[in-house]
Amino acid sequence: MTTLENSKALGAGIDRVDAPLKVTGAAHYPNDFSFPHMAHAALVGSTVAAGRIRGIDVSQAASAPGVLRVITHLNAPKLERGPMTPVGASPPAPLQDERILHYGQHVAVVVAETAEQARHAARLVHVDYETTDAVLDVNNPRAEILVNPLGQDTERGDVAAGFAQADVVVGGTYTTPDNTNNPLGLFSTVAHWQGDALTVHDSTQSIHNVRTSLAGVFGVPESGIRVLAPFVGGGFGAGLRMWPHVVLAVMAARETGRPVKLVLTRPQMFTSVGHRPNSVQQIQVGATRDGKLVAIEHHAISSVAMEDDDAELVTLCAAVSYACPNAVTRDRQARLNIPCPGSMRAPGEGQGNFALESAIDEAAHAVGMDPLEFRLRNFAEQHPLLGLPWSSNALRECLTEGAELFGWSKRTREPGSMREGRWLVGYGMAAASFPFYQNPCQARATVSGDGSAYVRSGATDIGTGTYTVMTQLAAERLGLDVSRVRFDLGDSDMPYAPQAGGSGLTGGLGNAVHDACRNLVHAFLDVVRDDDESPLRGAATDDVSATDGRIHLTSDPQQGEPYAAILARHDLTELSADGKSTPPRAQELGMAIAGAFGAKFVEVRIDPDLGLLRVARVVSVIDGGRILNEKTATSQIIGGTVGGISQAMFEETATDAGTGRIANATLGDYLMPVNADVPDMQVRFVGGPDPATAVGTKGVGEIGLVGLAAAIGNSVFHATGRRIRSLPITIDQLMN
Repeated sequence: MTTLENSKALGAGIDRVDAPLKVTGAAHYPNDFSFPHMAHAALVGSTVAAGRIRGIDVSQAASAPGVLRVITHLNAPKLERGPMTPVGASPPAPLQDERILHYGQHVAVVVAETAEQARHAARLVHVDYETTDAVLDVNNPRAEILVNPLGQDTERGDVAAGFAQADVVVGGTYTTPDNTNNPLGLFSTVAHWQGDALTVHDSTQSIHNVRTSLAGVFGVPESGIRVLAPFVGGGFGAGLRMWPHVVLAVMAARETGRPVKLVLTRPQMFTSVGHRPNSVQQIQVGATRDGKLVAIEHHAISSVAMEDDDAELVTLCAAVSYACPNAVTRDRQARLNIPCPGSMRAPGEGQGNFALESAIDEAAHAVGMDPLEFRLRNFAEQHPLLGLPWSSNALRECLTEGAELFGWSKRTREPGSMREGRWLVGYGMAAASFPFYQNPCQARATVSGDGSAYVRSGATDIGTGTYTVMTQLAAERLGLDVSRVRFDLGDSDMPYAPQAGGSGLTGGLGNAVHDACRNLVHAFLDVVRDDDESPLRGAATDDVSATDGRIHLTSDPQQGEPYAAILARHDLTELSADGKSTPPRAQELGMAIAGAFGAKFVEVRIDPDLGLLRVARVVSVIDGGRILNEKTATSQIIGGTVGGISQAMFEETATDAGTGRIANATLGDYLMPVNADVPDMQVRFVGGPDPATAVGTKGVGEIGLVGLAAAIGNSVFHATGRRIRSLPITIDQLMN
């Protein structure tokens, strides 16, 4: 079959195919589903961060109107901890003992006829606690320290010797706070048992992960569990793991013999579905006077829950971003009495890049070199750890084209030298990358008797455009108009798909859809292989192309016939084929599989008297491999940019140091940017398809956020001469 290089369906910024359903209210989210005789559940959360339950009185709750059951650790069934999954270990099963490990921990679930009755009764549960001193700070000497939690610490060359030969050594301690994902849609679970068969509607980014985890927790076969999530109201990583509230909804349904719906409140979203862990990072960078890096040392400690195994590698970016002969990176974690952290957009890289790119900027200033030139001079021509050539890397183009688009040449060198009236003006930049990530995936493609196609896989679409780009891809591979293709997802009975996260779904799913469509064309050729009436008799897959609803010889487009004609002549109502994808391996290909790269350029304005910081404009130039839909890809980068501005200037999940209570667990108190905070944004894509995979994508979900915090911090330095080393950047840090 032909390649994707001259695609008609791909690349074009077509509108989202699921948009009409969403704007008319016909898109069904988990909270929209119900069953006859459905009950409702509400959670009771711990009001202490550490200790044990000494006693729990549910008498008032149990006798409240409409209450069907109150489940606590005293009467909950014994459950297994969920299995290890592709997105990490399952959190511990809830309500299994009297121990309290964090504020907001689920200590009871109330099931009632209505949601209002359940919420009312939940407030009538009285818990007597025996408290202990909570460990809430990574610097607390009582915190258990996990060293090299994923075994990914790195070391090359001789760092001490590198620093000895350096003309300048810069760096310091950088801190980033907890952030909370806060998708718009409150996470919901609807569970319904029918004998040993279980149906679950869940706000998840990985329906197959939920199915596997529930099977392990409840000791039932996966074949008896169906998980559905055709639409999810956002995730940003919060929906990657199966959280304890899902287990409680399923438990409540089994214990009551009724379908049960459980919807988290907004404050519970802060304690129940993960958050970006905080970090304390020490980084040092050594360089020579001619701008060559000679040593990088990056250490970080971040937080993890008491009995959880989630880990985000904060320092790995320092090992792979630049051609530096001597580098060491070390990650540690401190166990704290906090809710389980989890992945949040650009996990690890979002924190680590802030420290690295700030230090790189500082090194450039120390040697008297333009920050753009400094980065270009230390561009890594090959993967610094593997010593292999990149499968693709357009970072140079990102930097140079971004500088031209932004007008970087207008930047004066000295900090504080640019003004506009009372405002200090700063130009800053940062390089960005996000590592390649992909999991195995499967898909199935079908062409029916009318010549239309139905393609499906058990993936999820959290608003990124998966429905749309997979429709486009299938249309291109099958030679059909987009209107003649329906792509479906969100059902665990469909072929296996990995989570929507890590910027890996488009690649894994796209390659599986590509394979399924190719195999389907091959299946049609098998049907006519000995058909004397077919002009395709005996043709091989590599000899044909598909356009305008027909298969034809590539060398002679007149020799071919429509799908519908083949099916009709052979008395077939439809024909299907399966496809799969597996992640490429660097050593087998002889090249380092590249993730996305980018360059971020930012202009800020600062009122020195009031400490006001305004982002005036942002330019993002991105190497995301093949761009399947420029409109949805641009939307991803814009959304990530807003998230990066939010990380840099607004977001901080504030935990009370004495109680462990999250003090700003509402959207009224948790600061995020509004329209007035979002500047003019320009996005440009460079580079081309990555040859490591058939479709050639590299993912754009995370790269939109990475680099923004550092670029804003570097802009602040250029405007004021102050090097900001803690996020978010606040008024008090900028006032004279």
